[in-house]
Amino acid sequence: MKIAIVGTGYVGLVSGACFAENGSEVFCVDIDKQKIENLQKGIIPIFEPGLEEMVQRNQKAGRLFFTTDLRPIIDDIEAVFCAVGTPSDEDGSADLKYVLEVARTIGQNMNKYILFVTKSTVPVGTSKLVHKTIQEELDKRGLSIEFDLASNPEFLKEGAAIKDFMSPDRVVVGVESERAKNLMSILYRPFLLNNFRVIFMDVASAEMTKYAANAMLATRISFMNDIANLCELVGADINMIRNGIGTDTRIGNKFLYPGLGYGGSCFPKDVKALIKTAHDKGYQMQILEAVENVNDNQKMVLYHKLVRYFGHIALNEKARSASLCEIPDMEIYVAGEAAIKGKTIAIWGLSFKPETNDMRKAASVVVIEKLLEAGCHVRVYDPVAMDEAKLLLNDSVEYCKDIHSAALGADALMLLTEWKEFRLPDWAVIKKLMNIPVIFDGRNIYNRQELNDAGFDYHCIGKA
Repeated sequence: MKIAIVGTGYVGLVSGACFAENGSEVFCVDIDKQKIENLQKGIIPIFEPGLEEMVQRNQKAGRLFFTTDLRPIIDDIEAVFCAVGTPSDEDGSADLKYVLEVARTIGQNMNKYILFVTKSTVPVGTSKLVHKTIQEELDKRGLSIEFDLASNPEFLKEGAAIKDFMSPDRVVVGVESERAKNLMSILYRPFLLNNFRVIFMDVASAEMTKYAANAMLATRISFMNDIANLCELVGADINMIRNGIGTDTRIGNKFLYPGLGYGGSCFPKDVKALIKTAHDKGYQMQILEAVENVNDNQKMVLYHKLVRYFGHIALNEKARSASLCEIPDMEIYVAGEAAIKGKTIAIWGLSFKPETNDMRKAASVVVIEKLLEAGCHVRVYDPVAMDEAKLLLNDSVEYCKDIHSAALGADALMLLTEWKEFRLPDWAVIKKLMNIPVIFDGRNIYNRQELNDAGFDYHCIGKA
C-alpha cells in the first residue's frame, strides 16, 4: 500500500518508519528542506530509541522516502496522513492553519479518490473544515472527485513510541464510509495479526478520544501531585499511598507517580485545547482547569523547597531537623531567597521525561529560569537533551559533560528527570565534589535512609 505522511515531526516520522517497516511504501513530506536533506542522509532530528536504525533500514529497502513536495506523488498514493503541528494559540485553541494547508494542497492536485487521514491532534469538528477546504478547491477546478476523511489519533509515548506503534493496545479510527474503513483495516492489519483491535467510530468521537485520553492521564498526574503536597503537611508518605491505591484494579498503577508535573508537546497543549473547546461551547471544564493549575504550581515545588532549606540555615535554625515541607512564614522565605543568591545549583536531567530530548514545557526550564532570576549559578547535565537545552537556555547556564562535573562545587543538587544513569551514582564521590551535601529529588527515585547514611540532606516529593 502506498501512503504519504505530511509532517516529519515526532508523530509523522515515527508513523512513517513503522508503516514502512510493515511493508507499506511511505513518502514522508515536509516543507523544511534542510530536515528532508538530513533525513535522506539518515540523519534523524529527534531522539527516540530505535528510530534511526528503522529509518535507515527502510530507506535501504526502498520503502521509505523523503520529499518536500506532495504534488508529484499524489496520484500514486491511496491515503495521505496529515501529521503537521497544531500549536496552541494564545487563547489555548489549536492552530489548524497547517492542517488546512495540507487539505488545500490535496484539493488543488488530486485527480482520483484519496483518503485524507488526520493524525495530528485536532479539535472536534476539524474534519468538517478539512472536507470543506478540499471540496472548495475541487469546485474551483470544476472537478467532482470522491474522497473520504478519517481520524486516526496517535497514542505514542515519547521514549517508547516504536513499541507503542508496532504493538498497540488499540488503534482508534474515525471513518465516514465503508471504503475508508476497509483501507484503514488493510493498513493496520500487519500490526495487529495476533490481537486485532482497531476501534472504529465516527470521526468526531475519534477526535475527542485523543483529547479525552490525554486529559485523563494529565488528571491522574495532577491528582497525585495534589495528594503528595497534602501528604507532606500531614506526615503521610506518597510512595506508600501510591502502592496502596495502585493495587486497586479499578484504579491501576499507571500515571500515579508524584513529581514535578507533566510536560512535553501533548499534555499541556491538549488540556488547553480541550478547555478552550468547552469555553467556545459555553461550558467550563472545571476539573481540567484545576489540573492545569496544579501542574503549573507543581513545577515550582522543588524551588520552594530549596528556598526554605537555605532560609532555615540563614536564620540559624536547625535546618537538618526542621520540617521543610510546612508552609514557611514570610521571614524564612525571604531569608531563603536572599541566601540562594550566588549559590551554585547542579541540575541532573533536562528533558521533560527520560528517553527523549524533548524539553517542551519541561519542569527543568521553569526551575532553571527561576534559579537564574534568583541569582544562582546553574550547572546542568542531561544524557541527550544538551543540544536542545542550548537552543532554549543559550549561555545562561554552564553545560557539563557528566553527573560529576555538574556536581562539582555545587551548593545543592536537583534531580529533575529520572534517567537510568542517575539511579545509582557513587554518593561518596558526589559528596566530595559538592560544597553542601543536599539533594532535592523531583522524581522520588532515591532512598532517604541511604542518602542520610551517606551524609546528605535529602528532600523529595510527598514525604515530610
